[in-house]
Amino acid sequence: QEQLVESGGGLVQAGGSLRLSCAASGRTFSGYVMGWFRQAPGKERELVASINWSGGRLYNLDSVKGRFTISTDNAKNMVYLQMNSLKPEDTAVYYCAASRGSLYSSQGEYEYWGQGTQVTVSS
Repeated sequence: QEQLVESGGGLVQAGGSLRLSCAASGRTFSGYVMGWFRQAPGKERELVASINWSGGRLYNLDSVKGRFTISTDNAKNMVYLQMNSLKPEDTAVYYCAASRGSLYSSQGEYEYWGQGTQVTVSS
């Protein structure tokens, strides 16, 4: 059974860092695009960044460029989101997802989703 499991969320002060991890199992996700999404309270879920297994990356939000880095470890079937210089507005549930589309795939094109990990940034 295909499964994506996120970890690494938590409570951090503004200016701090967190690294989110996504463990993919149950099938090979090579050839898939992996994305990190987030959903803040009262807001729609949005794509933060996506990556393909050959290393192509897309940072969808201007607000995270230069602060967040998406990466993969192909051997371990892992996807990471390194988040630095965190701000209170980064507070959200962060989701890992997989798509057979492209870096520009819409949410509806993502087939597999994790259950999410909460990130809370205090001011």
